[in-house]
Amino acid sequence: MGRRVGIGCAAAALALDQGTKALALGTPALVDGVELLPILNLVLVRNHGVSFGMLSGVVPWWALILLSLAIVAALAVWLWRSQGRAVSMALGLIIGGALGNVFDRVRFQAVTDFLDFHVAAYHWPAFNLADVAVVCGAALLMLDGFRASEGRRHEEA
Repeated sequence: MGRRVGIGCAAAALALDQGTKALALGTPALVDGVELLPILNLVLVRNHGVSFGMLSGVVPWWALILLSLAIVAALAVWLWRSQGRAVSMALGLIIGGALGNVFDRVRFQAVTDFLDFHVAAYHWPAFNLADVAVVCGAALLMLDGFRASEGRRHEEA
């Protein structure tokens, strides 16, 4: 059961990511940016690096693809062996998000970002729904780990 949940989460994350990126790429107004809310702009950005643009120009795009695929393969093995529903969901979100960004790198040699959150003049680096899926999956893994360690602590007491 856990595997199916994880695969479903991966497919959903990948589909939402690629669908929203297609909308962003098909909206010419995003080149100049569009204010959606006082704290959120939609803006089209190409990220040639990893998180927050780090390593841009230092590591070739194809090396980032290979690294991402190696990580996805390791996570897929973990998902295949996983019994827990929460862990399977978390791994699926991370896998789907990672694959969404891999697809971009294969097609464009860069990742398409379009969400620009800001407070006054401070802007968080632009990101996309693949990044959201990866962060949510990692947070879910951490919460599950805390829950498991808390359970062990209560058993020992």
